[in-house]
Amino acid sequence: MKQLIFFGTLLITSLAQAAEVISSIESHSNTPHIRTLAASCAACHGTNGNSINNSSSLAGINGEYFVKQMLAFKDGSRPTTVMHRHAKGINIDEINLLADYFSQQKPMAAQAPKSQILSPRHE
Repeated sequence: MKQLIFFGTLLITSLAQAAEVISSIESHSNTPHIRTLAASCAACHGTNGNSINNSSSLAGINGEYFVKQMLAFKDGSRPTTVMHRHAKGINIDEINLLADYFSQQKPMAAQAPKSQILSPRHE
C-alpha cells in the first residue's frame, strides 16, 4: 500500500516524489513570471512582501498558510475587499510558486520614507 502525502494542494505518493515536487517549485519560484506576479502584490504588501502600511507582510510567510489563504480568497470563503479578484486571476501552480517565493523573502522592519519638502521654484 502506498502512503499518501499532502503537500500544499498536491497529493503525492512517496517522499521521493515530494522531494521532486519541492525541487521543481524552488527552481521555478524565482522566474521572471513569478517575480512579476509578486511585484503586483507590492502595491499593498510592499516590496518583496515587506509591508509598510496596514496590509499583511508576506515576506517569510509560511507557504502552506499562504496557499490556504489564497484558496480561501479564490473560492470566496474568506471575506475581503479586493483579494478575491487577485486570487481568481492566478492558477494553483502560480499560488504555490508565490507561496514559495514569499516564504523565502527576508522579513524587514517597516520603514516609512522620510518626509520631503518640495520647492515651488524647481531649483
